[in-house]
Parts: sequence; structure tokens; C-alpha cells
Amino acid sequence: MAFVSVEDFREVARKRLPHFLFEYIDGGAYDEETLKRNRSDLKALTLRQRVLKDMSDLDVSVDWFNAEYSLPVGLAPIGLAGMNRRRGERQASCAAAKVGVPFTLSTLSVCPLKEVAIDGGRPFWFQLYMMKDRALMRDLLAEAQELGCGALIFTVDMPVPGTRYRDYRSGLAGADGVFGDLRRVAQAMARPAWAWDVGLWGRPHNLGNVALGRQTGLEDFFQWMRDNFDASIGWKELEFIRSEWRGPLILKGILDIDDAKEAVAIGADGIVVSNHGGRQLDGVSSTATALAGIGPVVRDDITVFVDGGVRSGLDVLRMLALGAHGVLLGRAWAYALAAAGEEGVARLLNIIEMELKVAMTLTGTRSVRSVSSDILMR
Repeated sequence: MAFVSVEDFREVARKRLPHFLFEYIDGGAYDEETLKRNRSDLKALTLRQRVLKDMSDLDVSVDWFNAEYSLPVGLAPIGLAGMNRRRGERQASCAAAKVGVPFTLSTLSVCPLKEVAIDGGRPFWFQLYMMKDRALMRDLLAEAQELGCGALIFTVDMPVPGTRYRDYRSGLAGADGVFGDLRRVAQAMARPAWAWDVGLWGRPHNLGNVALGRQTGLEDFFQWMRDNFDASIGWKELEFIRSEWRGPLILKGILDIDDAKEAVAIGADGIVVSNHGGRQLDGVSSTATALAGIGPVVRDDITVFVDGGVRSGLDVLRMLALGAHGVLLGRAWAYALAAAGEEGVARLLNIIEMELKVAMTLTGTRSVRSVSSDILMR
């Protein structure tokens, strides 16, 4: 199949992945209203076409935290991404390195830090949650620092896991024991290409960063989140992160302008305007709506990233026009990885670049560093 859009990757991923894994990637919390808003609010933004502007020389490169990247795009952290393809985080990291964009490894990845850092060939980013086990956090931060991690994305919108109906209906969650295992095995056997590539040759199927040397299953994934996420987290706890981490610190999960201002006040280097892809609190605003209020206010004081609902280079330009310095792709790269592995992720990034350049040309925008809300119809 010729991949020309994110929807193409999504459709192939749907056919290739076991049902429970596809639903895990594709779904959101509760009735998925926020998940829908992320897409609909972004698509509703109308670009302002301009012509005869001499657009022969475009610049789509960015500088974040003293590092040059080829696009204003990075790959967001996704838990269990390594189950989409054999050693999936490693493949995605290699694709990102080839294209020249940052890859962010989730705490809850299949591939451990060392595996991704060695194969990526360039500084990567790491994502961390506030956990009750501070010693484990300290060890992970030290390891990421030693391996040359370029930035830390600290997720602040997950003191407790959200409820995702699709995970229960598909058998990923709430079906522990023999019955749950058999249900997932049956779904895996219905996808023989995945079963061979990932189920057999993609081992070990551990939570690579937190397994502590033991084999873990999917039931351990959810149990670990329930047992280890720290709901007592407050702004003061970030002092612990600052004391252990010497590089750029980005807070992910900001939706309110007051929280964005607080992030600036405590000295964070960046924020990600994010509702966790609509996977945490259903009914909150879309990231495009939140960004429109946050971006213009704090973008001169802090590096502003955004995720949620981005499916094209046009969407990237829309987010930049709302005040973001960069965009983190989530589901888009997960679909591409599941559909075609490392080559799929690289192909996705090439599509995003091509679409971004077309949108820039037809809106009279020569550089992504100078995008403003002027390119949106009011």
C-alpha cells in the first residue's frame, strides 16, 4: 500500500495489530469527547491563503535547547509502543534520528533506555512520571543523564490513570488471569504477521525501564501504574526533579494559563500543552483551544510544545500559528510504526515535511520560526 496520509497508516495498523493493541493506541477516556475535540477544533481553523510572495526558499528547521532539528516536530512518548513492532521504540528512535527530529522514550516503554540510546545515534528525550518510588526515579534520571538524553519531559497530568472504556471492552484491561490471557492470545493469533514479528521475535515483552529484571505481562502494566503513580504530587515536588536532573525540563500536561505561568515561575524550560491525547480527563478543552490562550501569553518566556489531534503538516502549521514553538506527534507515529516499522515512521515524517512546506508556501510563510496568527482567518 502507498502511504500518503496518517489515515493510511492507521488503516494498515488496524488490520495488522491485535484488536486490544489497536484499541489501546486509538482510544481515549470515557466517551472520548475530548479525543474528538482535539481533531475537530484543529480542523476548524481556516488557513489564510496568500499568493505571489516568492516562496522559493523555505526554512523548516528549529533550535530547541541549543540543538538543531530539521522540523518543528518531535515524537511524543507512548507507553507500550514497543509492542507495535519488534523492539518498536528502537525502530522509531532510529527513524527520528535519520530525519533529524527528537524521539521521546516513555517510562513505560518495552525497550529500555540503554537500547534506545545506543541505536538512536543521537541525543534522545526521556519522559518520566512522578512515582512513589523516588529511588527508582533517581536511578532512571541518572541513567538518562549518563546516556546523553537531551531533555526530560515530566508528565504532570497523570497522578492517577484515566479510565478508557475501549481497553476494558477489548480485553486489554480488567481481564487478568487465564481468561484474559486466552482472549489476548486469540486476538494475537488472528494477526499472524504481528504474532511472528512481535509476539515471537520481539521478546522480552518487559516494561524495560521498570521491570527490575523480571518478566512482566500486560496485567503487570496496569498494576504497576495503579501502585506507583503518586497522586500527592504538587508544584513543590518538582524541586526533587530539579535536584536530580541537570538538563532541559519540559512539563507535559498543561491546559490552563495559570499552570503555564506557574511553570514559567518555577523555571521550567518548556511545557507541552496536552490533554494526554484525550486519554485522561474526558470533557476538558482540546489542545488547540487551550494553546490559543496559553501560547501568546508565555511563548516569549518558555518553549511551548503541543500535542493532540495532529494528523498532517497543515495541522503542524495551525499549531504554530496558535503560539507553539513545536509539535509532538503521538498516535500518528504509533500508527506508522505498527504499519511499516522504522521505514513507516520515516515516511510519516517525510509526509509531514512535504505537507508543511506546501502549507507554508500557500500562506506566504518563509520560516517556521516566524509563524504568527496572521496566517489564520479571523
